[in-house]
Amino acid sequence: MSDSTTTKSRQPVCRSIHETREFLLGGHSTVTGHVLDVLGAIRAADPEFGAYVEVCGDRALREAGAADRLLAALGPAVFRSRPLLGVTVSVKDLIQTESLTTRRGSLLPNRREPADAPSVARLRAAGAIIVGKTTTSEYGWSASTVGRVSSPTRNPWALDRTVGGSSGGSAAAVAAGLCTASLGTDGAGSVRIPAAFCGVVGFKPSYGHVPYVPPCPERLSHVGPLARSVADVAALMEVLAGPDVRDPDSAGVPPVSGRAAGPLRIGWIEFPGTSAPVRDVTEGVMPVLTALGHRVERVEVPFPDPYDALVDILAAADAHGTAPGDDAWCDQGRLAVVRYGRSLGAAAVARAESTRLALRARLAAVMDSYDLLVMATVPIEPFAAEAIAPPWAADPAELRWLSWSPATYPFNLTGQPALSLPVGLTPAGLPVGLQLVGRVGDDGLVLQAAELVESALGLSLAPPGLPTEGK
Repeated sequence: MSDSTTTKSRQPVCRSIHETREFLLGGHSTVTGHVLDVLGAIRAADPEFGAYVEVCGDRALREAGAADRLLAALGPAVFRSRPLLGVTVSVKDLIQTESLTTRRGSLLPNRREPADAPSVARLRAAGAIIVGKTTTSEYGWSASTVGRVSSPTRNPWALDRTVGGSSGGSAAAVAAGLCTASLGTDGAGSVRIPAAFCGVVGFKPSYGHVPYVPPCPERLSHVGPLARSVADVAALMEVLAGPDVRDPDSAGVPPVSGRAAGPLRIGWIEFPGTSAPVRDVTEGVMPVLTALGHRVERVEVPFPDPYDALVDILAAADAHGTAPGDDAWCDQGRLAVVRYGRSLGAAAVARAESTRLALRARLAAVMDSYDLLVMATVPIEPFAAEAIAPPWAADPAELRWLSWSPATYPFNLTGQPALSLPVGLTPAGLPVGLQLVGRVGDDGLVLQAAELVESALGLSLAPPGLPTEGK
């Protein structure tokens, strides 16, 4: 790889949640000093990646100062009520924040109330320090991070490659060590795709486990965390999960399941179009699963591809949310989807919803036979940074713009928990993610199983120029 496509060597300033706690308790830094270091690293390094659209200033430092006073007064006991004290977190630009502009990746005005979404408010209440807003495609329409608000976000592993999307800025910020964790959204793979492409952990919880405010009419979108370890994702979920009256779909959601993760019945699926480099990396995990005592069985894709239904549901929702007078300001790719959505009749949307119900029933039956489904998160390596999709799917008018990630969007339609775990690198030095999918409500099982695989693999991945953990 040429010098023009690699990152410059530097020291990371962000640590895991546990390491941040030990770092602060050990007196190695104050929270204020730590936050200043992170903000400085973002200013110095992010122009290379374009992960952030806005970086915090005064409020982050005020909150850091308050955290220092609490830590001085209470010592280790402060972490009982504020388990994320001092942890730096970024927030995807689709999620509303009180003190930072929410552009939603768009030139269109955002008329939503400038208040913290429940997920952001919960992070702040747990002591996390919000350090900035991360890049996304307009309204998260594409599984890339290309738009009109900023330049394409670039992959810390190779600057000429995409980060995926639409939570691409979040994944890039975490991978580059420019925050400990990030909050993303996932409507068709938008947390898991960039997590796989950037070599971090991305989790889409069961639908409704984290409230989404304001709610999305397509009922596909989940709020989920990205971090460099499963333990950090699990710690974030302890703070994020729970109902909120402003999201009716979060009401009555059962607590995150915590049952033991093994031995398990695992269905191993390979989706069409899986490249040889991706297959070689993911299949290397199969012996790890069997060594952990799990029963692994190869399974043909056990449902028909629901892509056409996904397109109709998304296009109808985008058309509903876009007035004709806004067309001139829209991302032209998204506008092609909006115009298709305006052409749909009620019968087409009803057929798509019928497909969604059939898929839910089919996968519920499949999950009677398996505790987890496992597969490559994305079947291909990252494509060009400036593209919205591989060349064969890159014309929005052809409506194939999400079709290259067939392992992610089915589980948005079903609402199942799904996690992307980094499991190695291709010969080109690009990360590969393995996706673990559980039954609705089995979020704890997915997290526990992923953590055991992560531990058994013992990988310590970091982009070029960023030292691996402990070095």
